Amino acid sequence: MPGWRSPAGFESGVAMKFIDASHPFFRPLWRRVAVVAFCLGWALVEFASGAPFWGILFGALGLWAAYEFFVAGGDAPSNEEDDR
Repeated sequence: MPGWRSPAGFESGVAMKFIDASHPFFRPLWRRVAVVAFCLGWALVEFASGAPFWGILFGALGLWAAYEFFVAGGDAPSNEEDDR
């Protein structure tokens, strides 16, 4: 299509990450913990209210976030005091 450009990140053939643990927003440890805790907590709320689909969905998202933030690491952001 003339005039059409692919979104940033797809031009190099590299897929964009859903959770980018190296983003500056996730530098403070409390934000990474809060994202994981919120997702897993919301999964419990969904299971308790009788919605297993959403419970599984948010549980998987929480586990995925925990893996990306704390296990995969790679270029994990530093935990600096001035980032509060």
